[in-house]
Amino acid sequence: MVQDRSVKQDPLVVGLTGGIGAGKSVVAGVLRSLGAPVYDADAAAKSLYDRDPALRDEVVATFGSQVLSANGGLDRAALADVVFSSASGLQKLNDLVHPAVRTDFARWADLRRMEGHKVVFREAAILYESGSDADCDQVWAVHAPLPLRMERVRVRSGWSDAQIQARMAQQWTADRVNERADVVITNDGLTPIVPLVFDLLHQL
Repeated sequence: MVQDRSVKQDPLVVGLTGGIGAGKSVVAGVLRSLGAPVYDADAAAKSLYDRDPALRDEVVATFGSQVLSANGGLDRAALADVVFSSASGLQKLNDLVHPAVRTDFARWADLRRMEGHKVVFREAAILYESGSDADCDQVWAVHAPLPLRMERVRVRSGWSDAQIQARMAQQWTADRVNERADVVITNDGLTPIVPLVFDLLHQL
């Protein structure tokens, strides 16, 4: 069920998303430097594999023992290879992980509320794809031209263009994300990001 965004939460929840290489982590870093709490849903999901044995067992049951490392932990690189080799793989993983992340985020946001924060951010690469936007009062999307995104990912990861495109194919297109978002932040290396984010933050 989509949340009625006319009814504001306490704290206000702002989703932060953008396709791979768009630079949402850059914007998240700026927000943190300005004192805004940011929940990294992708990092939380990875940590939950270690913190939540039941989740790890469900992932192994779904994708097989090939995603386990020699010491019995989750081999995230192997999991990524399996997930992105199948059109339905990412959706299967999301169906397992998203409920755990949603519960973890709610707990985190409640702690921030008790600390007196009026606004919190939920950073997630697949905010719309996972349905997490329903938990947000508004959404900011970070956008960058496709060639620049490809170059950024290529440099930081060493992946081939085919590997990058496979991951992009599992995400909504930039046009689709930008159309749904309340705010679109251009991160093209030319637009000054810090003053832009500062102004947006103080408009909330």
